Amino acid sequence: MKTSIHRSSRGGRRSVAAVALSAVLALTATACGDDGSGSAGDKGADGSGKGEIVFWDNNGGIRTEVWKKIIADFEKANPDIDVKYVGIAATEYQSKVDTALQGGGLPDVGGVGAAMLAGFAAQNALEPLDDRLGKSSLNGKLNEDMVKSLKAAGGRDDTLYSIPTSANNGVLYYRTDLFEQAGLDEPTTWDNFYEAADKLTDKGKNEFGYTIRGGAGSIAQALDAMYGQSGITSFWDTGNEKTTVNDPKNVAALEKYVGLFKKVTPAADLNNDFTKMVAQWDSGTIGMLNHNLGSYQDHVKALGVDKFRGIPQPVGPGGKRVQVSNPVDGLGMFKSSKNKDAAWKFIDFATSKAENSMFNEAAGQVPSNNDAAKDAWVSKAEPTKLAAEALSDGSTTIVQLPYYLPDWNTISKTDNEPAFQKVMNGSMSAKDFLDTLADQLNEAQTEWNEQKG
Repeated sequence: MKTSIHRSSRGGRRSVAAVALSAVLALTATACGDDGSGSAGDKGADGSGKGEIVFWDNNGGIRTEVWKKIIADFEKANPDIDVKYVGIAATEYQSKVDTALQGGGLPDVGGVGAAMLAGFAAQNALEPLDDRLGKSSLNGKLNEDMVKSLKAAGGRDDTLYSIPTSANNGVLYYRTDLFEQAGLDEPTTWDNFYEAADKLTDKGKNEFGYTIRGGAGSIAQALDAMYGQSGITSFWDTGNEKTTVNDPKNVAALEKYVGLFKKVTPAADLNNDFTKMVAQWDSGTIGMLNHNLGSYQDHVKALGVDKFRGIPQPVGPGGKRVQVSNPVDGLGMFKSSKNKDAAWKFIDFATSKAENSMFNEAAGQVPSNNDAAKDAWVSKAEPTKLAAEALSDGSTTIVQLPYYLPDWNTISKTDNEPAFQKVMNGSMSAKDFLDTLADQLNEAQTEWNEQKG
């Protein structure tokens, strides 16, 4: 179920518009599984540390199986706590939490990644976790960069509102069998990428060189392609006041990238989110796919390990690789929880070595627990291994996206995903699209700087 929350584009973007607390909303909250834990601003309670807690998975369906295993392990180790699992599709999660923030029914624990963290924290919905982590055996065992990333994303006095579970990096998956048949070089450069996209396309045989993301989640992928080609290494100018998204080099890069649509990609890509895009790639004859580490296991199941590889993004000018940051995922505790002690026990357990390793092996992502990151499977899962190496060997510069802006998720999704589709179908220019995006980002950044000042 979806409930949209509109933020005005001028003057009032920082405030969350009220959702009418009508009978319809009350029914919606009940249908969503209202556990009586309240809405944003409710202070909640530590509770007895026993009884039932509710956990909302922010990528339900994709990771339901592994979370149920973790919950079973937890309940065995903590027989006096029951965890009610609610799996929510990634595309539905933001709207469901937004509804509960206004009308009640928030869970005790939920998936809270960097991309949506600032918006939740700005509404006073999340419990600070610094003190609890400081007293935990996890203290000092979590990846320091992931912890810093989530603190920065929270945007409020370096407070930790989410315990990191994993890092997800952008990956270029390509069909090694199709490349070999066509005599193509590995797409390690953008020139090789575009050459392969063209040569692997035969529309008469329903064969395409690439699948482009036009549906939900399209903006982050487009930004990755833009900055990767332009070589620009900062999201903001030197004064941290104006964004670089509409720099002429980025405009040219987006024009070239969007030019792939329907030329070397399926027409269905206009509306494809990651689920449809991944399924299309796994079942068809498409040469390349940009996604992240999270879909690796899907590709293995569909294709085996011999027909594809997952490599870091192509290198751009001067042989330098530039990628935009992928949001760190994590577990947050909602302030309205009436059983925070039990909720923390679950978070603490889920990010322990064994459970964090199991979760990330299933997801194909980089573990947040440093001991889990040393497990053998990490080096055997090639995309995860290559991603980790690219981030540590000096070959890659990461453009940090402004997850700390409370409106980042709204700007990058609700406000601009439909506009990006217009760019794809030719009814809006890349320049107009990026200029509008830049105006919105500059306004949000100005408000953010004023608040901090």
